[in-house]
Amino acid sequence: MPPEAPQFFTVEDFEAGLRLDRVVTGRYPNLSRTRVQELIETALILIDGHAAKGAQKLRSGQRIEVQVPERPPILAEAEAIPLTVLFEDDDLLAIDKPAGMVVHAGAGVARGTLVNALLGRGQALSQGGDALRPG
Repeated sequence: MPPEAPQFFTVEDFEAGLRLDRVVTGRYPNLSRTRVQELIETALILIDGHAAKGAQKLRSGQRIEVQVPERPPILAEAEAIPLTVLFEDDDLLAIDKPAGMVVHAGAGVARGTLVNALLGRGQALSQGGDALRPG
């Protein structure tokens, strides 16, 4: 699949003095602020052809280039992550989930999740609806 063509816009007077990340989020409401920050950090959002910081204040007339590549699909894959099992029988598994461990893969987190750990144990998880949110 060919990469998405960059899009351009010029900073309007009413946007002058505002932060780059806020202006881009306002112009592209389908992008979260987290995604906009990722794009800025990887130089996929440029000001007048140059890399920028999200907190950078804009000036009227600056040319902003925005390129939003499609993210690769996230797959729930088995990983050997140790879990503290509190109880287990044929129908139930109770674990002590570590603080900070994400349960399901999502934006910015594809590995190290509880789902990855359970799959790594050979756990059979229910498959209703969303393949990234089994269990």
